[in-house]
Order: sequence, then C-alpha cells, then structure tokens
Amino acid sequence: MQKAIGIIGSGMIGKQVAKLALDAGYKVAICNSRSPETLAEFVTSLKGDIRALNLESMANFTDMLVVAIPFEAYTKLPTKLLAGKIVINTMNYYPQRDGVMQEVRTDVITTSELVQRHLVNSRVVRALNNVDFVRLLSLARAAGSKERSALPVAADDEGAKAAVVKFLDDIGYDAVDMGVLKDSWRSEPTTPVYVSPYWGVDKNKPLTAEQIEGFMSAPGCVTDKDKVRSLLAAAIRHDKMFGMLGQYDTRSKRK
Repeated sequence: MQKAIGIIGSGMIGKQVAKLALDAGYKVAICNSRSPETLAEFVTSLKGDIRALNLESMANFTDMLVVAIPFEAYTKLPTKLLAGKIVINTMNYYPQRDGVMQEVRTDVITTSELVQRHLVNSRVVRALNNVDFVRLLSLARAAGSKERSALPVAADDEGAKAAVVKFLDDIGYDAVDMGVLKDSWRSEPTTPVYVSPYWGVDKNKPLTAEQIEGFMSAPGCVTDKDKVRSLLAAAIRHDKMFGMLGQYDTRSKRK
C-alpha cells in the first residue's frame, strides 16, 4: 500500500512538508481554512500524487496528519474527525500573531500538551516545529548521508512516535527522541535547538542586516543527532517560550 500523509494548513511549513513527502513517494492531501479550489495552483505546480481536499475528506484519506496552522486555531481542530489519528503538531505560539492566550503557561504545561488535551482521542506527536521553512526543504538528505540533520520528536504514544520517526526518515531527517509531550518544551521557541542551528546563526547574538537579508538563500548547517541531543540538554525552561515575529525574516512568520 502506498504511503499517505495529510496536511492541515497550506502555509510555508505545510507546503514544504508536501514537497518533501511527494519526493519520498507519499500520496499527499492538503487542506486550508478556505476551500480546495484555492489550492489548485499549488497542487498543479507539483509532480506526484497530491490533491486538495476539505478536512472531512482528508480524515478518510489517511491516519497521519501534519497540523501546520497558527497556534491560536488549535481549538478549532475537530476532535471527533481526528479521533484515532496520528497528529504531528508543528505549531508554535507567537503572541504577536496569535494574541494573548491565557492557557499558555510554558513553565507549567507545554503547548503540545494543550493540543493533546483538546484532541483527547488523537495521538499527538511534537515534531517539525523547530526548523524554519527554508532549511526544512534544503537540509533534507537521503538516509545514510553524512550531511543528514536530525529533528527532535516527543509523544505520549510510543507507536505514534515510531510512525512519525519513520515519516521523518522517509522525508530526509534523522530523529532524536526527547521523551513524552511534557518534555517537548525543549524544542520550543527560545531554546538552543530552535531554528538557529539549522540556519547557521548564533541565537545569543543579534542578527546582522546581512543575515536577515540572506535568510531565504542561506544554505543552512547540518545539525546531526549528537548536536541535537546536546542542544536539547542545554535548554532551560521559563515562562516566555514564545516565538517572536521579526526575530527572523518577515517571510518566515509561519515558523
């Protein structure tokens, strides 16, 4: 049986995951908050088995879904429709975009735990949230490559985690297990493993004008499993683990 993946959200991350999945031989379905017709141009621009569906049809298309929408919309995800599904949570909280959300207390509960609390009958996996959309595409490498990067993964369900690790492997990435969802704060915005190492910038130094200007063309840096493990171990938890729009190029607002 051919592998299949559904993508909820047609922003920067969602579209890049669609491209990677197609290259890996997956059947792909993608949806947005408008209608399948609004995705026609994107779908026809790609080679492979990709289609635009509404959310109801996508729920019948596959049991593994990537959610790549603004975090403020997570409570709009239909709980019954996604029951039993593996839900890959890429969402990060940006107060400037998402508004003040009183339930977000990053020193007490992770954003992925909030998503799992809402999608009570789904199997939520935290992944694909800590790399920017440009490097997500450009750093993907075949298994066995010495230039292969890794991404952290967390889930309460070990079977779901294993399935997502396999998906990451298929699309070009190794995985580092960072534990259960309560441990997923280690890959949240402001942590050492978030965006900076893949882009190749020092998160502790202000970005230069040249770095910001070159965001779209920077080749990125290989961030292998050993490096990811060390970055995860160096993370410090606090109460403002939020993304900041404007910290990176304005075209990266989905990440």
